[in-house]
Amino acid sequence: MPVQGHAEDYRSPGTGDNAAIGVLLSHGFTGSPKSMRPFAEHLAADGYGVAVPRLPGHGTSWQEMNKTSWPDWYAVLDNELERLRKEHDQVFLAGLSMGGCLVLRLAEEHGTDISGLVLINPSVRTDDKRLVLLPVLSRLVPSFPGISNDIKKPGMDEGAYDRMPLRALQSLSQLWQLTRDDLAKVTQPVLMFRSTVDHVVEPSSGRTVLASISSRDVTETLLEDSFHVATLDNDAPRIFADSTDFIRRVAADA
Repeated sequence: MPVQGHAEDYRSPGTGDNAAIGVLLSHGFTGSPKSMRPFAEHLAADGYGVAVPRLPGHGTSWQEMNKTSWPDWYAVLDNELERLRKEHDQVFLAGLSMGGCLVLRLAEEHGTDISGLVLINPSVRTDDKRLVLLPVLSRLVPSFPGISNDIKKPGMDEGAYDRMPLRALQSLSQLWQLTRDDLAKVTQPVLMFRSTVDHVVEPSSGRTVLASISSRDVTETLLEDSFHVATLDNDAPRIFADSTDFIRRVAADA
């Protein structure tokens, strides 16, 4: 299917002293690279090599997304990580929401090949008891009304679907379980941003990550002026600046 204009991949090779460092960024469930592009452009302006791939089924239609599953999304990031590792001395990962779950999975699988993680409202679980019925519902009902544009800043649009594809959501729930089971394998430095008001991901996701990873270098920053899509919200400049400082510090200590 045709890819929506806002959903195109974004890449920059890196320049100057920071070109030795690559950063792979992942958008969230039903979203697109649009939600991560300002973050990526900030990193690129500082000279870092960056990549924001469009995950399969995203940026087209929710019906198309229902034909995809978490291994499809993960494979795109895994391939992009392999490319970045060949082109840069160090690679960092950053993920929003489901993207946070996917980069945690990459960290579990690739260990010391990854220098550090930036997580923005990562999702690894839900407290919504209705999802117990998801294995059955996903076979009977194609979609539910979506939850998109959870952004406090007026006039912002993340370009996500207005419907929630249930087959894809069922697959996401399987990724959550796999990732949670292996969180102890995460040893890399972690910088986590968590919005104090988030209408999409419950606080239990962030707490689960912090309680389960084995990383010794962990910083949690609370965002008081942003909702879920914080990379497009009022706290975005803080996320960008703090992430750059984190990457610079961790890279220098390596």
